[in-house]
Amino acid sequence: MYKHGVYTSEIPTSIVPPVEALVGLPVVIGIAPINLASDPKTNEPVLCYTYAEAVQYLGYINDFENYTLCEFMKSHFTLFSVAPVVFINVLDKTKHKAAVAEAAISIVNNEAIIKVQGVILDTLVVKNASSEVVPDIDYDAGFNDAGECVITILNKSISGEIKVSYDKIDPSLVTSADVIGGVSSEGISTGLELINQVLPKFGIVPGQLVAPKYSCDPSVAAVMSSKAGNINGFFKCISLVDIPVSEAGKYSDVVEWKNSNNYIYENQIALWPKVRLGDDIYHMSTQVAGLICKTDSQNNGVPYVSPSNHSLQMNGLVGNNNDEVVIGIDQANYLNGQGVVTAINFSGGWKLWGNRTACYPSVTDPKDSFIPVKRMFYYIAQTIIQSFWQKVDAPITVRLIDTIVDSLNIWLNGMTSAGYILGGRVVFLESENPLTSIMDGKIKFHVYVTPPSPAREISFDLEYDVDYLKTLFS
Repeated sequence: MYKHGVYTSEIPTSIVPPVEALVGLPVVIGIAPINLASDPKTNEPVLCYTYAEAVQYLGYINDFENYTLCEFMKSHFTLFSVAPVVFINVLDKTKHKAAVAEAAISIVNNEAIIKVQGVILDTLVVKNASSEVVPDIDYDAGFNDAGECVITILNKSISGEIKVSYDKIDPSLVTSADVIGGVSSEGISTGLELINQVLPKFGIVPGQLVAPKYSCDPSVAAVMSSKAGNINGFFKCISLVDIPVSEAGKYSDVVEWKNSNNYIYENQIALWPKVRLGDDIYHMSTQVAGLICKTDSQNNGVPYVSPSNHSLQMNGLVGNNNDEVVIGIDQANYLNGQGVVTAINFSGGWKLWGNRTACYPSVTDPKDSFIPVKRMFYYIAQTIIQSFWQKVDAPITVRLIDTIVDSLNIWLNGMTSAGYILGGRVVFLESENPLTSIMDGKIKFHVYVTPPSPAREISFDLEYDVDYLKTLFS
């Protein structure tokens, strides 16, 4: 085309700004009272930023023993005030249910209350004498705060008593196999297999895998570790696993149980025992997930600070049969030295205590054995992948290599200046990039980085200095 005049054009910026990585996002697998939910979700990841959203999709009742997602809801949104969280409920009301035979209940002040929890409303059949009562015309049904079904009589001619039959959800029918899940012949995923749907659906990479109660099962914990180590083929995260107080009731039992059941991986945080706040009892993994998110949020989302020695929302430790557990700092340190994280009340209230991942002490590499260092490596890897994904399939030129090296070095320098790392750099080495690899479209960059280790031991030497006696003669 013939041109005459002054023209401009644009070229891509030579520096690529980093993508912000939300490295602490909890993905929680468990069961919920979905009969109470207005829009119930089963075996489907749901992203919730508020308590109200969680109740909409999952329902809520203050029964943590049976409904583990309610436990997490209250802890995360109420006690730690952090968000978001992805919930995966595996309780299926078409499968995990029990039929309740017809029985009579009394009507008092135009209301009849079924004094059980878990009633599935769309299975409720109400009869007056021998005839069936019509919903929305003769009666209306809902739930009170205790999760009991309340039948409000609209037809004033109905009095005395009614007969009801129904199905109710039965959380005891949910097994570890439901939590582990799988993929059906139709390609439908359930349980932990749904982890890989979180990023495509919500654009956020899972940062923590949590399964309160069920992570006490070694088979569940093993799958959690496997899934955390390979998210969508590119990313990794940590898994929070509880050591069961029913089998390790004393601190001296914990280490043998941990090693015998293979809670030994670098992407695991092994936790013991449970914690109590008032009348509520929480699995420690539930509260630690909230504490990690809170600690990250106080440090611009960068996970370089250990959650250890930060406050939990608790007033006691709980063991088998909900008995009180009392451990001292020496006992807690013993557990820490065996790769178990616990809690202590030593200075400033109850705090999480322990920096080591579950692979310690058999693995001492700080990259793998320190919780904040391990999480920083995941954070840095996630940021690099998401930032430079846009460069995949670009022509391999000097400009491409310089853009990646310069952009990443600028980011690492900023991380160093902020104190998030002690130092970092990226280089493109000829020795790591043979001509055959470049011809095949493969290039490799070497990233050197050093996140700070937590100051797990601070020592002071005290010495009696006789020279100060001379001050008596000053």
